[in-house]
Parts: sequence; C-alpha cells; structure tokens
Amino acid sequence: MRNSADEARRTRDRIVDTGVQQASGAGLAGLTIGSLAGSLGMSKAGVVGPFGSRAELQLAVLTRAVALFTDAIVTPALAAEPGLARLHAAIDAWCAYLADSPFPNGCFVTAASCELDAQPGELRTFLREQVTRWRGFLREQVVVAREAGELGAGLDADDVVSLLTGIAMAANQEIQLLGDATAAVRARRLMRTAVGGR
Repeated sequence: MRNSADEARRTRDRIVDTGVQQASGAGLAGLTIGSLAGSLGMSKAGVVGPFGSRAELQLAVLTRAVALFTDAIVTPALAAEPGLARLHAAIDAWCAYLADSPFPNGCFVTAASCELDAQPGELRTFLREQVTRWRGFLREQVVVAREAGELGAGLDADDVVSLLTGIAMAANQEIQLLGDATAAVRARRLMRTAVGGR
C-alpha cells in the first residue's frame, strides 16, 4: 500500500514538474493533457487521473511554480535580519533568480500574471493571493527598516514595492525578449538605489 502511494506521489510530481516546464513556454492556457501525455509517455487518463480535471492540473502547476519562486527568493532572505538586511537579501536573490531562471521563458510568476490578469477564475484568484503575499513581504521589510531608522521616515512602502516590482518585470522582459545579459545586474543596482538605506 505504501509503495503504491509513493509511486502515485512520484507520478503526480513528475506530471507537475513537466507541466511547469511546458506552461512556462505555452502559458497555463496552452497546457494540455495531450501534450503532457506525449512528453511523459503516458495515457491522457493517466495524466489527468491524479488531478481529476485539467483545471486542477493547471492549479497544481501554478502552485509548484509559486513554491519554486518562494524557495528561491523568500526562503534565503528569511535568514537575514528583518528590515533593510532582509530587503537587500530578497533583492539579491530576486535578481539572481531572474538572471538564472529555472524556467525556459523567465519568471513564471511574471508570465502568469500577464496571462491571467484579465481572466477571472480560480487560477487568477490563487495567483493574486500569492502576489499580494509577496508584495506584503516586501512592504513589511520596508516598514520595519523605516521604523528602525534604516530608511528615511518619508519613504512610502507601497511606492517602493511598486518600483521594485516594475524593475523586476522590466528586467524579465529585457532578459527574455531582448536578450540583454546585463539586465539582472542593472536591476539589482536600480533596486538597491531605490531602497537606499542609511
């Protein structure tokens, strides 16, 4: 019984991992049971079975992509002290992630945000919650740094979050669309300048 549960989990993970790679290029809407079945050498029923529906498979893929983003950026940043040090650590990890993305077409969260922003439904709702949480994490570090006197008292936390997000999205486009090898280094410099610090 345990072996079959382990095997089912491994199969599910394999499907999701392949789905993340495919959706990175084709988008979540372009993720099909048929394309996954072909890539994995499985039947369509075998691919959809662990999820129950294509919509649940798409949600599992998006959930995994968000987890990879979190593991690459938030988790290492948590080792730094809250405030400016943690914000700097997040910026460094974020720019490294953009420069060496695990996805064929760059930041999955950025691509999914563009794809889903006008598409109501469970996927958009889930992604909105995750992006809101990420922005809240950044905002919290700005507020803590400001209260500790590490940043200017007049610095607006929401302005900083919007600016950092805009720089990251521009860098992702410069890397992926324009092939600019210097974009991540520039993004890190711009983000660090935007945050400042005393």
